[in-house]
Amino acid sequence: MTIAIYPGSFDPITNGHIDVARRAAKLFDKLVFAVYKTPGKPTLFSLEERLEMARRALADLPNVEVQSFDGLAVDFAQKVKAQAMVRGLRVSADFEREFDMAMMNKKLQPDLELVCFMASPDYQFLRSSLLKEVAKLGGSIKNLVPEHVAQALRKKEGA
Repeated sequence: MTIAIYPGSFDPITNGHIDVARRAAKLFDKLVFAVYKTPGKPTLFSLEERLEMARRALADLPNVEVQSFDGLAVDFAQKVKAQAMVRGLRVSADFEREFDMAMMNKKLQPDLELVCFMASPDYQFLRSSLLKEVAKLGGSIKNLVPEHVAQALRKKEGA
């Protein structure tokens, strides 16, 4: 069985994340959508909220399991017996950051392969921080997140 993890803070999950997860789920027997417990940045949503939003957004994918993790992603990959780590690439700046992380991860866990998905054109600009800013300022986030995530954003941001 081929297992991959897709790690991130997912604060919140976006249609771009969902697109990558759907495409990865077609390639692997099992995809663990791994929500990082304590990212090095403040989060708008609690871990429980991020897990619930992800579970609802990915519920129709039978081979996708949503879990939380803490510590190094490569250690979590080893724990769940993953052979690959999935990442999404939007722009060239992503490539540089992902390349650096991939080289470090390869040093830490030589058998773990990195599989990158190019962002779909509709989501190349989309990042959670930008999405939260638009929602906070009352802008439309239609077609950028599932409706349950949009509702949660509006509730948090008072919009």
